[in-house]
Amino acid sequence: MPSKPLSIFYAPFEYVNPEAKVVIAGITPGLYQMRQSFEAIRDLADASDEEALRAVKQRGSFSGPIRKNLVTMLDDLDLHRHLGIETTLDLFGSANHLVQNTAVLPYPVFYKGKNYNGASPDLLRTDLFQPYIDGMFADEMALLEEALILPMGINVRRAIETLVDRGIVASERVVSGFPHPSGGNGHRHRIFAENREAMRAHIVKHFKLHPM
Repeated sequence: MPSKPLSIFYAPFEYVNPEAKVVIAGITPGLYQMRQSFEAIRDLADASDEEALRAVKQRGSFSGPIRKNLVTMLDDLDLHRHLGIETTLDLFGSANHLVQNTAVLPYPVFYKGKNYNGASPDLLRTDLFQPYIDGMFADEMALLEEALILPMGINVRRAIETLVDRGIVASERVVSGFPHPSGGNGHRHRIFAENREAMRAHIVKHFKLHPM
């Protein structure tokens, strides 16, 4: 698979929250999120590195219209109740200490000038991506060993399943069936409805084993 049409740009998304109770994992930060991250760093020029990087995650992760879709689905799964908060929107504000927002590919990736979606080229068959999946992302998931993992879409789930197969992530931590919340995903309502009850049951079971 030629990698010429692929571009990877740096953005300051390295922060890992070791106290996270839930991991929300996407494919890669998009252009909007990249811009938000740079604005956050500019606004926090006088803050410590840790404070600035944490703020980047809070402001930039799943920002824009995608956040509304994400919160609607997470609240429908009652995740907020298990976390003891009013709404999962608080995970991007006052309850940010409970979440690790992350991506399989930690830096913004573009394919032919557009946000990369994990499908073309295939996420798991592209050599350029393997050091990120097997390195940074695997290390992050291993560090957060008791956190519930919510993969945003099938391609993220496939990447996480490779970590399950290698014994890095316990399968019971991974919620299956959550669609990517992008407005461009026209199947998200159907996929969510089909998997809603199973996901709710999985979340209930997880927090019985790992109470807050």
